[in-house]
This record gives sequence, C-alpha cells and structure tokens, in this order.
Amino acid sequence: MEIIKEYVQCWNASGLDPDEYICLQKQGNLVEIQEAATGKRRTVLNFCTNDVLGLVQEQAVKQAAIDAILKYGTSNSSCSVLSGRIDLHQQLEDEISAFKHLPHTQLFMNAWMAMQALMDAFCHLAIPVPGFQNTRETLILTDVLNHGCIVSAVVNAGTRSGKVFGHSPRVRVKAYRHCDVEDLARKLYRHAKPSDRIMVVSDAVFSMDGDIAPLPEMIDVLHNYEGSVLVMDEAHASGAIGATGRGIYEHFHILPSDAIERGVVPLIMTTFSKFAASAGAAISTHVAELKPLLNVSPTSIGTISLPPPMTAAALESIRQVRKFPRQVKQLQENTRYLRSRLAEQDFVITGETNVIPVILPTEINPKIFARQIMENYGIWVSPIWFIAKPRIRITVTALHTQEDMEHLIAGMVATRNLLYKQQLVHT
Repeated sequence: MEIIKEYVQCWNASGLDPDEYICLQKQGNLVEIQEAATGKRRTVLNFCTNDVLGLVQEQAVKQAAIDAILKYGTSNSSCSVLSGRIDLHQQLEDEISAFKHLPHTQLFMNAWMAMQALMDAFCHLAIPVPGFQNTRETLILTDVLNHGCIVSAVVNAGTRSGKVFGHSPRVRVKAYRHCDVEDLARKLYRHAKPSDRIMVVSDAVFSMDGDIAPLPEMIDVLHNYEGSVLVMDEAHASGAIGATGRGIYEHFHILPSDAIERGVVPLIMTTFSKFAASAGAAISTHVAELKPLLNVSPTSIGTISLPPPMTAAALESIRQVRKFPRQVKQLQENTRYLRSRLAEQDFVITGETNVIPVILPTEINPKIFARQIMENYGIWVSPIWFIAKPRIRITVTALHTQEDMEHLIAGMVATRNLLYKQQLVHT
C-alpha cells in the first residue's frame, strides 16, 4: 500500500484531486450542498446534473418507485436468470423496445456491465455448446472519444471470461478518428478480412464534447460489409435529441429498420441515469437470439437484477417522455438559447447538444474557475481538467428558466474577466 499512499500524496500536491461536494437536498434547479473538505454549506443553481428532463423530482416517478418498494421490497436479491426477475423488468424492456423501435431488450445494472456483456456475448457466444464451434475472428472499430464504458469493454473484449471458457477466435480492436467516417472506411478497408465478424461502436452523443455521431454516413460505410453490427450508446441521446427524445435515429429522421434493410445490424444501448431518473442500462436488438446470450453473460449472471424502485422509476420516466414530449422540446429550446448566448459572449463551445463544453485557455485552471463561479455567483458547473482539454462542462436541462441561464451567463463572463485580470497581474 505504500506506493498507493505516495501516489495519492503526489496526486493531491499536483492539484489533480477533484473538489468533493455532498448533496443535502434538492428543490427544482436549486441544490443544497456541503463541501466535503470544510463542511461549508450553500445553496447553488445546478448546471452540472444529467437529469436532463427534470424527472428525478417528478411526482409520478417518485410515486412509482415508492409503490414498487411497497410491493416488491428494495431488492430482488438474485440475478435475473435464477430468481431475480419481476414483471416490472418485462414491462420496462417492452417500453424501451417500443421507444427505440427494436423488439428485444435486455436490462443491466449499469452501462459498464451492459457493454461488457455485449462484448462477451458477441465475441465469445457465452458458454461452450456441444456440436458448435465458432472459427471467425471479430474486428471491432471504436471512436477514439468513446465513453469509458466502451473503451473498457473493447479493450478487454479479447481477454474476458467468455474467451477463457469458450476458446473462441481472437478479437482485434482498432480505433478511428473522432466522428471521421472517411477514417472509419479506411480502417475497415485496411483491417477487415472476408471472414471477420465486424462491429462498430460509438457514442451517439459524446459526453465530453456534446457532438453527435454521423449515423447516416456510418450506415453508408457499413452497407458494404453485409451483416456488420453498429452499436450506438445513447446515454446522452435518449430524451435529449430527436423530435420526441427517441435518440439518434429519430434525430436523423430514420429508423433502425432502415439500417436493417441495408444489411447493417443496429444495436442500441439505453441508460437510465440521464433522462430516465434512475440507474441501469439496456441493450436493444431485432435479433431475438442475442437476448439469451446477454442474459447469461458474466455481468448478468454474476450480480443482482435491477432493483424494483430503480426499475419502476425508469419505467415511469420513459412513459412520461412518450406521453408528454413537451419536456424534450423545452430541453432543446433551452439548449439552443444557452449555446447562442455563450457564443455571443465569445466563449469557445463545442458540439450541438445540451452537453455544452466551454473550452478554456490553457492558462485558466478549470477547478479555479468552477470554485470562483460557485463562491461568487452560487452556480455549480463541472470543471474538467485531467481527462480532456481544460473545459467547463455545462449541462442545461428542461427545468432551467431563461432567468437561470442569464444568471449563468453573467457568472461565466464575470468569472472569466476576474481570472484573466488575475493572470495579467501574475504575468
């Protein structure tokens, strides 16, 4: 443990440790927090939540979770393949399938487990079956800026438990430039062999850059590789893009069936921690045979199923989105308004979604920026300083008012001016 102690001491001395805040209570966009280091309490305007549609505090969603606890208890206490499956799971899977236009859906505890389960199921086909042998290698192509759950899963795709037990052929992983369809096509041409099973995996909306994957062009490329699989991680797309919040396919005015007709197999991962006021994830497909493999993957069979209150909250949230898409429209209006106002004030922003990265000059420390805007203006934003270019990550929600957004703009401008002035004094 000595090396860990030395590492963390060096980490702290380098200023890489994050500021920690404990949430005490929430009321609309206002959150009472406590600084973990000092115990200081304050109420702040929250611009760093992923509760994009404001459903975490929706009465119907809270009541659904309460009712589920009263009926089933707090946990299912088993994995779904043994004795942990409840009727709410089937209802949630059916709701997601209808929402995403893909008929077969499997639930998971979180996105990391869902993505690893997919790699195990697709690459290694779960467990050995007498009389069956797979001799085809797998080629996976991944966007260089994909979320950590994808990176972790594809990096381990050739070494996980499925391979240990299944002795399946090797898995090759290649990265392509961010949202660069020409580079994707080049990598496929260069590395794909005629017998390969091909999978391309991408965020639909990128969590640190706020931009959208070029889905139609990706389908155009994969159309040349019959039976190739296209995985879209819709964590930040569900509820946020598309006219009714259905995600990237709706955003581009197409359906998964359009990909299927062109010989491409669409898979969609939906997560519940952003738009669906809960936790957990799901993978949807039109291939019925994939679901049982996902169900017996190590990440499914090795843990409990999604607890009743989380399942019920996600289920009611999706029903709310489907019945009342006005919150989606409000989110998109707020996104356009805040992005335009930041641009008017000469902030450098990227992307086009409600995830709004504000790129800072290298001499401005995002942690200091975030502390200053919280201390002086009572605004809570996310500083990013060690996993990407220095930036302030703002997430606008459907609950934010124009007054809220103007208060943020004023705080951003004043904080920038203050830190620029301090920088000039030091230089």
